[in-house]
Amino acid sequence: MIVPTKKDHQSIAADLLNRAFDPEEATKILTEKVIQRPLFLCPTSPPPADARRARQLAAKRAKEQRRTKSLKPKPLSATQRKKQGLYKIPKEGQKYKLFEPLHNLWLGYIREILGNEVYTGGEAAAAKLASADFHGAGVEVVRSGCVSRVGIKGIVVKDGKFAFEIVTTKNKVKVVPKEGTIFRIEVPVPMITKTTETSEDKESEREEKKESKMVFELHGDQFQFRSADRATRKFRAHFSKTL
Repeated sequence: MIVPTKKDHQSIAADLLNRAFDPEEATKILTEKVIQRPLFLCPTSPPPADARRARQLAAKRAKEQRRTKSLKPKPLSATQRKKQGLYKIPKEGQKYKLFEPLHNLWLGYIREILGNEVYTGGEAAAAKLASADFHGAGVEVVRSGCVSRVGIKGIVVKDGKFAFEIVTTKNKVKVVPKEGTIFRIEVPVPMITKTTETSEDKESEREEKKESKMVFELHGDQFQFRSADRATRKFRAHFSKTL
């Protein structure tokens, strides 16, 4: 049996290339693609005795990587959040001045939601107010089943499902339940009025900016929902015994 050598392989390749290409092109292809072609060597495999162990370890690592990617951190339970005090305001943060910028943002937010209804009111304004968020609203308790709560006034720092947490001007946090309580909210509305000035020579008009207030009362019994739930909830007008 005659085994062909490397030179024989090169001569066979040269003959085939000469049939398909010009001599110069065939020589170029032979040198670049055959003679000078780089040979990439693979790393040596583990010994046969450890090959099975190596495959098992590689499969185990791949399984762990897939598991870590698929696992997501579990959300904290209500008990864990309560223990960590995530919803508690520290004493050094219970200051009315700290939440005044939040109140100013809320005033701009509620004016934008109401639009023209901030001047006229009506059912359209009531529907928009019912789905609004009251974090940062300035509220005052005007009626309550507990007499000691009447007169509490401040900024809402937490709009919960069953209660408002209010920071008062005395730098204290008060938890006021919504049940049996009526809250009053005032929204300053800028009004522009035109006045005419008459003199001996001419008449002139001048615009004066006056500020009025849109005042509405919130019945807590009809408002026992979270702010996120109110955004998608449709409220219907119905009779209430407390009114």
